[in-house]
Amino acid sequence: MFSVDSVLAALALEPVAADRYRAGSVGTGGPVVHGGQLLAQTLIAAQQGQDGKRVKTLHTVFARAARPDAPLEIAVDRVHSGRSLATSLVSISQGERLCVQSQVMLSADEPDFIHHADTHPAPPALPADQVDPAESAGAWQIRIAGDVDVNDPEAVGPAELDVWTRWPGAPDDEVLGAALLAFSTDSFLIATAMRPHPGVGQALAHRSISTGVLSHTITFHAPVPAREWLLLSHRSSFAGHGRSYGRGDAYRGGRGLVASFVQDNMIRAMAASGRHL
Repeated sequence: MFSVDSVLAALALEPVAADRYRAGSVGTGGPVVHGGQLLAQTLIAAQQGQDGKRVKTLHTVFARAARPDAPLEIAVDRVHSGRSLATSLVSISQGERLCVQSQVMLSADEPDFIHHADTHPAPPALPADQVDPAESAGAWQIRIAGDVDVNDPEAVGPAELDVWTRWPGAPDDEVLGAALLAFSTDSFLIATAMRPHPGVGQALAHRSISTGVLSHTITFHAPVPAREWLLLSHRSSFAGHGRSYGRGDAYRGGRGLVASFVQDNMIRAMAASGRHL
């Protein structure tokens, strides 16, 4: 389980030149860096020197897996910066290997001309405010609505999944709040796509099933209080040809819409070599 302190440490980028940074990774116990960490680091890098603007939309393509035992090199190339909008390209590499590339749009707040926002049609009850014995202090907290076990390959259900998430002790900072939400949204759309299919589950991922996030786009609508419960409502509308597609919305307290996201994934039988991509 990721801790708030370990993730914040990975988000403390080390400047090495103008718009160039170095960063470490949070240990996952596996051979690859968690994709949510790369989304969060991309957001933090794009935000540097953009006073008066905040990341509005982040579109990321995962070209190659990154290794947690090697430093990450982050490059920001500024495409445009106007009074209300800005665009940057952010690349994350390890040596000669480009791992992740993103296009990031930043936006300054402007007065409402029109305003509306979706609400969740039937939000599940907020989790009881208690600590799970399996969680350590300061750990990222996750509660799957309806006690759905995404690791059970025989637990079949619709291609929908509601997940409560919060980061206790996270700073009251708008940029870090958005980064921690981006981190969280990477994790559940593959499991959502697997739900209707018996004999398939997250526990089999990287063992007999090869899975991976191919691209991820997140758009922020409102400030994100990462230390509060946020409801991530997921739906996978298509799976086939070794791929899946899903989308989700993040609601503050289960009601106020703060962000929306979409994801393309790979889900296929593991190759004989064990290679994933």
